[in-house]
Order: sequence, then C-alpha cells, then structure tokens
Amino acid sequence: VQLQASGGGEVQAGGSLRLSCAASGSMGDILIMGWYRQAAGKQRELVAQITNRGPTNYADSAKGRFTISRDNDKNTIYLQMNKLKPEDTAVYSCDAQTALRSYWGQGTLVTVSS
Repeated sequence: VQLQASGGGEVQAGGSLRLSCAASGSMGDILIMGWYRQAAGKQRELVAQITNRGPTNYADSAKGRFTISRDNDKNTIYLQMNKLKPEDTAVYSCDAQTALRSYWGQGTLVTVSS
C-alpha cells in the first residue's frame, strides 16, 4: 500500500483546510485509515480515523472542528479541518492499517498563524 498526502499549507486562525490521502496498492486488506499529526518537539498523536465500514474516531482536540471522510471509488480519505487554531500547526500524516501492519505516507505541513 502506498499513501500520498496533500493539501497542507498556511492559513490564518479560524480558517479551513482539507487534506487528502490517496491510497494505491492492496486496498482490499485495509481495515482502518487515519490522520496523525506531529508538532515540533512533540510526539505524534492521532487526529481521526475511519474504518472500512465507515465508523469514525476523533481526538478530543478534533471533535466538532475536523471531519474525516472517505471516497472508496477514489481510494482516498479526507480531513476537513475548520476553525483552525495555531495549536493545530503540525505535520499531518496518513496511515493505513491492515491485520498485519501499518503503512505510512509522507506528511504534509499545516501552519496556522494567529
């Protein structure tokens, strides 16, 4: 499985961005896909996940502001981020989990200025 993330950039506080993660390869084995982020000097943390059947999971910091979705026809997941805050500044990466392992894509930088 190969993952390609895109959509990062710089936005002012209160603004919005939509991240995309396009997957290719053995898609049928993927159980969960998700977004993680890592801010400078901090550990990587989960932002949101979505299973292959649709249920989602969000970090408390993302609830009410971020929405994860998937387009199965395009093998792509999205992260719609609204009401962005400076503390959302981080490198965002997507992952895909099968029963055997996790796959990671390269990150995309999101910078939120105050």
